[in-house]
Amino acid sequence: MSTARLTVDLDALVSNWRALDSLSSDTVETAAVVKANGYGLGVQPVARALFKAGVKRFFVAVAEEGAALRDVLGPNAEINVFSGHMRGDTDMFGDLNLVPMINSIDQMLRHVEALPGHPFGIQLDTGMNRLGMEPEEWVALSETALNLGPNLIMSHLACADEPDHPMNRQQLETFHQLTDGLSVPRSLAATGGILLGPEYHFDITRPGVGLYGGLPFADAMPVARLDLPVIQTRELQAGETVGYGNTWTATEKTVIATVAAGYADGIHRIMGPKTSLYAGDVPCPIRGRISMDLIGVDITHLEEEPQGLTLLGPQQTVDVIADNAQTIGYEVLTALGGRFSRRYKGG
Repeated sequence: MSTARLTVDLDALVSNWRALDSLSSDTVETAAVVKANGYGLGVQPVARALFKAGVKRFFVAVAEEGAALRDVLGPNAEINVFSGHMRGDTDMFGDLNLVPMINSIDQMLRHVEALPGHPFGIQLDTGMNRLGMEPEEWVALSETALNLGPNLIMSHLACADEPDHPMNRQQLETFHQLTDGLSVPRSLAATGGILLGPEYHFDITRPGVGLYGGLPFADAMPVARLDLPVIQTRELQAGETVGYGNTWTATEKTVIATVAAGYADGIHRIMGPKTSLYAGDVPCPIRGRISMDLIGVDITHLEEEPQGLTLLGPQQTVDVIADNAQTIGYEVLTALGGRFSRRYKGG
């Protein structure tokens, strides 16, 4: 096989959900965010495993993701759509019983006129300035909206991965000001918010990246493993170079393995100089530029030529790779390529 293999540990995924669930009281429901194809790992097996483990409420980014998820889970899961009720979404919301998180007066009018009596939630902007009704907009609309019976009011923290950031407290206080006294379930915390403590949990939490092994949930079990097959090896003499642009030059006799993956698979070029692949627990540094489909790796120090090398796994987590690429674990996970063969363990 010349394609890389992405192995997803569904038991680890479920363990991460249970660990985050255990941080809240029994009165708090722990949902799951499975947008972007289950953070790049495959929404069908990911959602099935979480549903089997007890998750009853899921969040996705757009209605099309909700439609795909409904096909996987059947009628007994609640599916909430962050983008709200957009033009062209009505049939999907109505036919598939998806729940839009309404973000504006325009969306509210569209939803009420097109689907009277259909469930909906409300998203409020408490300072992130991304999605949700502004406080002034909510104050003007709240009486009407509440009379229509929303099943959830939510907001999203901008800086929850920085526990001491003053924005966390500011948004918490704003959320209280806008929602205290209302008899509607509330949600503020994703993974980072859960870790900030019970006062951020309200009625429903919505872990995302922590389920998949990413920070800020430092105790998360690794979920994804990426093994790259070795296509060819060659011996270089001192002075020979590797890859486009001659960016790496051998200073002594060197053995280079060429592995099958590259930036077309979400392995970003910028990570190359700081990143190694692993033969078991032995690091093997990348040499030369990462190209579209191929990467050169120094295996001079190995006792035998490997059939494959590991990029992502317990030896090197998604967040280590993200640091090497000057990005975040979310981007690494969601960029993992469609050419990988996928294998699912457990679940």
